[in-house]
Amino acid sequence: MKPPTATQRRIIEAADPATGRLSGTEAQLTGLVRARLAFRHPRPPHAYFLTPAGHRLRDEAARTPEPAADPAAGPATASGVFAARTGTETAVTGSEGPARAREVRSAWEGLVELRRMTNPDGARDRPCAWERTHLVRAAALALEAAGRLPARPGHEGDTGHAGHEGYEVSATPQPEAVAVREPSPDGLRACAAALERAGWQVSEHAGPRGARYLLASPRRA
Repeated sequence: MKPPTATQRRIIEAADPATGRLSGTEAQLTGLVRARLAFRHPRPPHAYFLTPAGHRLRDEAARTPEPAADPAAGPATASGVFAARTGTETAVTGSEGPARAREVRSAWEGLVELRRMTNPDGARDRPCAWERTHLVRAAALALEAAGRLPARPGHEGDTGHAGHEGYEVSATPQPEAVAVREPSPDGLRACAAALERAGWQVSEHAGPRGARYLLASPRRA
């Protein structure tokens, strides 16, 4: 198989981060389909989306930033695309209020559609392959879409509640598992319920300083 052209790579890298939806001319998108990096949805409006191979190519490109890129500006800042908030950001950028709520709702609807298209049985209630390769972002989107609020920059974390209470999602050494923290017991339980409704397996644990946290993994069946 021929390697993708520079134009094809640009189209892949600009794909929607939540759904993998592509934008380009019909000829460009058809070329990606022939290269097995994209597929055309059978239903109107017959949009094009990345295949698992296309997602892998985009992830490889993300791990090798352009020399001229600003390393402090993540994908959401550089391209203006949606990015789920994990609660670990050092600064909050982008929209707020009703505009943010619309973006979150649209991103979640896109992810549910991606589940339908890429899960072998078309299941919408079970995480898909994209979520398993983007665990932190996927869990954060599920929480934000359920109405949970992320922690804000400057909060005191597990040991104090002077700042804004909200969830934090972070990676763990365990395969296919993220850690979710929330200062209040009620908030932690609400996060667990939200993730379970979104198709994640959740268990609660005690941290080294006694603070409770969740371990969450995408459900397989």
